[in-house]
Amino acid sequence: MVSSILPLLLLAVPLAAAVAVAVAPSGPTSSKFVEIVHVASISAVGVLALLVVGRTMAGDDVTALGNWLYVDPLAAIFVSLIGIVGFLTGLYALGYVRHEVAHGELTPAKHKIFYGFFNLFVFTMLLAVTSNNIVMMWVAVEATTLGSAFLVGLYGKRSSLEAAWKYVIICTVGVAFGLYGTILTFSNGAEVLAAPGGAIYWTTLAANAKLLDPTLVKIAFVFVLIGFGTKAGLFPMHAWLPDAHSEAPSPVSALLSGVLLKCALFVIIRYHVITMQAVGPEFSQSLLLTLGFLSVAVSAFLVYVQHDLKRKLAYHSVEHLGLIVLGLGIGGPLGIGAALLHAINHSFCKALLFCGSGNVLIKYGTRDLKSVKGLLRVAPVSGLLMMAGALALAGFPPFNIFVSEFLIFSAGVQEGHWGLMIVTALLFTITVAALIHIVSGSVLGKAPDTMVKGDVGPSMLVPMAGLLVLVLVMGVAVPQPVSRLIQQATAVVIGGDRTVPLAAPWQHPAPVAEIVAPARAEPRS
Repeated sequence: MVSSILPLLLLAVPLAAAVAVAVAPSGPTSSKFVEIVHVASISAVGVLALLVVGRTMAGDDVTALGNWLYVDPLAAIFVSLIGIVGFLTGLYALGYVRHEVAHGELTPAKHKIFYGFFNLFVFTMLLAVTSNNIVMMWVAVEATTLGSAFLVGLYGKRSSLEAAWKYVIICTVGVAFGLYGTILTFSNGAEVLAAPGGAIYWTTLAANAKLLDPTLVKIAFVFVLIGFGTKAGLFPMHAWLPDAHSEAPSPVSALLSGVLLKCALFVIIRYHVITMQAVGPEFSQSLLLTLGFLSVAVSAFLVYVQHDLKRKLAYHSVEHLGLIVLGLGIGGPLGIGAALLHAINHSFCKALLFCGSGNVLIKYGTRDLKSVKGLLRVAPVSGLLMMAGALALAGFPPFNIFVSEFLIFSAGVQEGHWGLMIVTALLFTITVAALIHIVSGSVLGKAPDTMVKGDVGPSMLVPMAGLLVLVLVMGVAVPQPVSRLIQQATAVVIGGDRTVPLAAPWQHPAPVAEIVAPARAEPRS
């Protein structure tokens, strides 16, 4: 481990930006200042996130504030997602919010509120994934609810306020279960460690997991899975997600689906590591398999019957988070690596589509897919971006989702879960049909005669184009740095030595069995 100021700077920048926006005077005269602060913040966060990730990939786990902040390869994946998706959606927000203010959907005062809470939201997510202190980790996840609830209810309409309250209540009650799991884990560690204070740190707990009481570890993991699974939108704790995603401004929806759900998933993975080290993999993997499959199964049918574009995309988030959890439950280097790859791929793809839904709303004034027809003729660039995003989310090559989905199914077959994988694949055909309906009806259909042709501005299209480039790059050939980071993070999860890189099956010509067999080496002592 190496101590560095980078994690502190990474946290300080969005927090300082949020404070600066909050103290700025309200009104049209301060809007330019607010936007400058916002752009400076998201740009700095993006650069700092990549610097932290680069430092980690070089072989050094980065710490700060003693051991309170800690970035290993696993955390680095989620730090990079926040930095990249936060930057691109933050740029997209500039044009989107200007349009909303110009057309009276948002007041100049809410213009300031949006950017203040956007940066506060980024800060809370970064704190969640960089915390080594398990209590602070829980506090950060709870803070993401408070930071983003005001964004969900920003429009002040009855539906958006109802969605915000539903979000706050369900997630607060759910994450309370996560607190019970946190307290049980700390008390369990404090009872057996020579230095009881060390039980507050995830690194200490993971290194000494075999000393923990197995029964308490199991109970704690159940609480953690319920609590943080609520924030991740897993079935049956997902009820808040479709409302919050659909009512929030589109850039916020992109952050919620693309990044926030992954932050809650990150905490579950942290406790999954402790549980596997303490009692073996069977217990936690069986729970993950169950919740993952149920999330896929239920959301597949709910996706198909939705006519609201953003609600349809929201249920896709439940489905794909379920698939990620399914990969973690399958386990092994291939299953875990594929799950982490799918988390990255889903973040880019859903950020693209939720931003695209903002373009649709601007052009058509509605999210109802029965009324949205001929997007490709009305707004050609937005139509192409939406069509590419929908095909990517459906799992068609050469887009990124195809790669990670294929690897998760391969891992399931290799581990003997033939029946589960066949049923899951059949369920995915339902969601493919739902996405093809978006392409055939809303993108390629006949445009209403009353529609004024013309696309949205470059300020909104360029960030979406950047997301599409990432979707294509991750689908055609996973870059070596990303591959290496996933390999190192997989080693962290399975408890191996991350300095001995695992083979990357998406870049290796050998059969899958030959790739993963050497990696089943020795558990971490």
